[in-house]
Amino acid sequence: MPSTAFLQECLHRAGMRDVVSVEAATGGLAALAGIAARRNAPPVFVKAMADAPSDGVFAAEAEGLAALRELGGLATPEVILADRELLVLSVLRPRPRSQTFWEQFAHALARLHLSTTHPRFGWHRDNWLGRRRQVNTWTEDGFAFFAQHRLLRWLGEPRVEAALDAGDRAALERLCDRLPDLLPARPACLTHGDLWAQNVLAAPDGRPAVIDPAVSYTWAEVDLAHVWSTAPPPEAHRFFEVYAELTALDGDWRSRMPIVQLRQHLAVLAQFDDDWGAADQVRATLAPFRTRT
Repeated sequence: MPSTAFLQECLHRAGMRDVVSVEAATGGLAALAGIAARRNAPPVFVKAMADAPSDGVFAAEAEGLAALRELGGLATPEVILADRELLVLSVLRPRPRSQTFWEQFAHALARLHLSTTHPRFGWHRDNWLGRRRQVNTWTEDGFAFFAQHRLLRWLGEPRVEAALDAGDRAALERLCDRLPDLLPARPACLTHGDLWAQNVLAAPDGRPAVIDPAVSYTWAEVDLAHVWSTAPPPEAHRFFEVYAELTALDGDWRSRMPIVQLRQHLAVLAQFDDDWGAADQVRATLAPFRTRT
């Protein structure tokens, strides 16, 4: 069945029988998505999975959007419907190719991170990063949380086992042991958790808005590293300067980005046949931690 027909069928089953057509949306990797036209009502954005990994995938995503909006002040789409089969949201606008827009987003993201500090790392439930469970067990120590639940957690995934050799896996364990020497101690704060440029859009009023969260309380640099490491557009260059100034980042933050972004590279490697260079990035970051003879 074509993806648009599947999405329309899901919407009809959910009671939205005024949907007359669905146009496929591009950009997402883990789910089918589209814009649904309705009779006498505004269009909506819909996403669904033919084989969702859990009944709670879309409920967790809806909760994450609400947390970012209500706790951190970020603009997010309105959740119209979230059930075991699909998520229906209000339609956002494409982000403008504007330096001013990205400067506004730097202020919004800094406000999120600075206003939501938390004494522990984690979240009250597990949620999903793409199609894989994101483990959010509450942990007092940020280094232990990041090592166990954001890095080593991926070693048991079949695609990761196939891509990394024993030396790579041992190097990752060594890196985890040395995290307190490699990264500064930082408090936990609410993070988006999957913040690449494709997940930054514009609200109807033009403000920066975000979609597809995998929220948790962890280091703010998890979000920063994801934007930094995934080819942000040229107009985003001031975003990093403004964010660094607002959050009083030290001058070494750029050198930490490959280590922090290991989390996302491993997640990509675990889920997709085409890893877009993630395996090479992982090996390059781990190279200094391999045993030398």
